[in-house]
Amino acid sequence: MTDNRKVPKRISQTVLNSLKGGVVPRIGLPYITVGRKNEIEALLHDVDIISEGGASFRFIVGRYGSGKSFLLQTIRNYVMDRGFIVADADLSPERRLQGTRGQGLATYRELIGNLSTKTKPEGGALTLVLDRWISAVQSEAAQETGLTPDDPALAAATDRKIYAVTSSVSELVHGFEFAKLLSAYYHAYVEGDDTTKAKVVRWFRGEYTLKSEAKEALGVNMIITDDDWYDYLKLFATFFRLAGYAGMMIMIDELVNIYKIPNTVTRQYNYEKILTMYNDTLQGKARYLGIIMGATPQALEDRRRGIYSYEALRSRLAEGRFSRPGARDLLAPVIRLEPLTAEEMLVLCEKLADMHAGLYGYPRGVTTEDLVNFIRIEYGRIGADQNITPREVIRDFIELLDLLYQNPGMNLASLLASDEFSYAKSEAVSDETEQGFVEFTL
Repeated sequence: MTDNRKVPKRISQTVLNSLKGGVVPRIGLPYITVGRKNEIEALLHDVDIISEGGASFRFIVGRYGSGKSFLLQTIRNYVMDRGFIVADADLSPERRLQGTRGQGLATYRELIGNLSTKTKPEGGALTLVLDRWISAVQSEAAQETGLTPDDPALAAATDRKIYAVTSSVSELVHGFEFAKLLSAYYHAYVEGDDTTKAKVVRWFRGEYTLKSEAKEALGVNMIITDDDWYDYLKLFATFFRLAGYAGMMIMIDELVNIYKIPNTVTRQYNYEKILTMYNDTLQGKARYLGIIMGATPQALEDRRRGIYSYEALRSRLAEGRFSRPGARDLLAPVIRLEPLTAEEMLVLCEKLADMHAGLYGYPRGVTTEDLVNFIRIEYGRIGADQNITPREVIRDFIELLDLLYQNPGMNLASLLASDEFSYAKSEAVSDETEQGFVEFTL
């Protein structure tokens, strides 16, 4: 039941600290992933479609602390292992999909700043990708021609291969300027002109605010704006494929921040942007591009302020008559997170107990019976069936492990029997709960 792979201490420390702090770790997820098998398989099916030149759009819907962000991070790691470039961002009052004060552009900048690859998973991979592309093209040209690096003919052969890529990009919307800048970056790379390289990267990051400034710096009379930033993500997806990657996955979480916008017109503009992105992926206007957005049930379903308040989206996304808890259509655009079972939570707690023991170098003393008692108590509390989430349970459990490690005289049974853990235990625990089959409410 437990994962017997030895977890590096650096990863164990990061995972345990992140989970105790209520946030999702960006590394080490394979060591603690439980459940979600069907959801992951559905999303990985999309990955295959994207790598063949298609596109996909999914919403992951779940309550706060339900494992929504955890699933997004898990998929992020999976697709990077498969040769994808990933860009992720959380929306906020300053970052939206559309805005009057640059909030849409702020989201684009966050996405580009967080560009990640398998070799650079922490983000900031744009320059690395551009340099890798040029180096790969030079190597291909040398292999094909048999020419030496100092032969002028090799430079000409490389130019032709670079031109083939930029020509393919230039046929797309805004592609001419994009291709021109790719070419400028290539020539600056060859000539060792770091200043021009930095200017091009700055443009790609959306950091020029005036057309005149971009014209003077790079000779292009265009800048990325609040209105057209999504078009440039489609360009990047095509370019990344031509540069040797499988595709591009965009992950945008916290759509609840659009739901919270007080102005109706502003909310509708943001939902209109979602509709544009959704239609593009389904109609074949985007290639090698996957988009996953995370939302709470209320942010999706509220007919007054949520995504469903925009009729064009509601009619596309609303569940059919036959889907129900336990039998969801995972091929639909909206994936609703089903509750984790108590058995799955037991497996997760075992993994965390093993990881904690390995990190601090002690033999694990917490038994499976201890874990069952812990889960029984957590879910026997008043209101647990409606309000408790995996995030809360995990935080409690790691706190228990920390206390046991720091106080060798204690044992889990005595801690679970203490007032702090039992004061709110429901007097009316169902037989199903007592048997350990209660499900987590997500």
